[in-house]
Amino acid sequence: MREHSNTGCDIAFRNAVIIDGTGAQRFSGDVAVKGDRIAAVGDLGGMVAAREVDCAGKVLAPGFIDVHTHDDNALLMRDAMAPKITQGVTTVVTGNCGISLAPITMKGPPVPPLDLLGGASEFRFSSFDAYIRALETDGTPVNAAPMVGHTTLRAAVMKNLDRPASDSEIAAMQELIRECVEAGAVGMSTGLFYPPAREAPAQEVSALLEALGGTGAVYTTHMRDEGDHVCDSLKESFDTAAGAGAPLIVSHHKCTGRDNFGRSRETLAMFDHACAHQPVSLDVYPYAASSTVLLDDYMRKAERIMITWSEPHPEISGRYLDDIAAEWGCEQAEAFQRLKPGGAIYFIMDEEDVRRILSYPHSMIGSDGLPHDRHPHPRLWGAFARVLGHYARDVGLFSLETALHKMTGLSAEKFGLKDRGVIRVGAFADLTLFDPASVIDRGTFEAPAQPAAGIEMVMVNGAVALDGGRITGARPGRALRRAA
Repeated sequence: MREHSNTGCDIAFRNAVIIDGTGAQRFSGDVAVKGDRIAAVGDLGGMVAAREVDCAGKVLAPGFIDVHTHDDNALLMRDAMAPKITQGVTTVVTGNCGISLAPITMKGPPVPPLDLLGGASEFRFSSFDAYIRALETDGTPVNAAPMVGHTTLRAAVMKNLDRPASDSEIAAMQELIRECVEAGAVGMSTGLFYPPAREAPAQEVSALLEALGGTGAVYTTHMRDEGDHVCDSLKESFDTAAGAGAPLIVSHHKCTGRDNFGRSRETLAMFDHACAHQPVSLDVYPYAASSTVLLDDYMRKAERIMITWSEPHPEISGRYLDDIAAEWGCEQAEAFQRLKPGGAIYFIMDEEDVRRILSYPHSMIGSDGLPHDRHPHPRLWGAFARVLGHYARDVGLFSLETALHKMTGLSAEKFGLKDRGVIRVGAFADLTLFDPASVIDRGTFEAPAQPAAGIEMVMVNGAVALDGGRITGARPGRALRRAA
């Protein structure tokens, strides 16, 4: 491969093993960056560079795209994106699971799961444009592709969320969605699994998706059920998206509860059938444990539970529920109620299902990390490094090329992120340099806040965000508004 010019550049990556994000085989060569773009790729021996980076033995890849995050507020904070930068992530998709910071302002405490993003003071953006402008005012460490959440919309227009929306409330939400899409939202998400959206029927979701019609914005969903009724929920998701003509992305696909272990064979066959008729894909995180707010249904299904945060008992973070109950001299169910509001890690999935879903051709990688948890799930710090080091290298689940495609080119394609997720001339210079022999996640459930190993350099829009494994403090990220 040879794409080059002999003019000067800002940075030249020399002698790299280049994996370009398309799924194509690796090749050796150089990559030149000028300004915020990739200027040349190939044998660039005659090119003059202000900085030379020797990449011998290292892989140069597109910056990783985390398609499932709850970084809406973390992006606005000074140091909260370290978990992503240190594992090679250069773009995050926000507003997942029906929860987004905008468009809503609050006076009282946010109802769970909106509280995963922070307290009432964080929900201060009455319009989606105001949120995007806040991202752009001070810059962000990484790029952000924001979505609008259905539960946020419900909370903005409805006083009581334990019922279907009325026609007038649906009309108000449709108007808000149009404003969000016009401001640049890349999609709309639902969290039908959670109580504030559980009473929204499929017809309500369909009506809201109509507001996306013809825009190219995607529909992502934390489905109504990922356990006993997972197939019914998949069918509802497929039908709802197809009826509205919206590209569908099923969030963090899983099969929860011991009775459903192994059912990924069944669900992935459903994806195969749907993909033949409509644009459908999914994301997945590389762990057999989930994490969210304290939910009674999950408490009953989980093999074991670790508390990540508790408002009435903050000292309990990082401890297992069975140990807490024994210390308090009560049943686990009682201890669980006493800890609310709070969050937990639920050991609720089968490793073979995780591997099967990770290997599925249409699956993308998302961390689903919760940056505001006092004791977060280790996926916040390690999801991408775990895919590269554990699953691709050590387990041999798939090739490094396939792994990187799932976290770069495929993700950019599904979310409509133009000139992202690939290494080619003219693409944005979002790049990650890593050691394929040592890259690995280091966080554990007991000690999750550990930076990944083996990530050496990260570049966002041509600016260096991580250098020699150290965060530079640069804020070169941009709000990636949906292309008109």
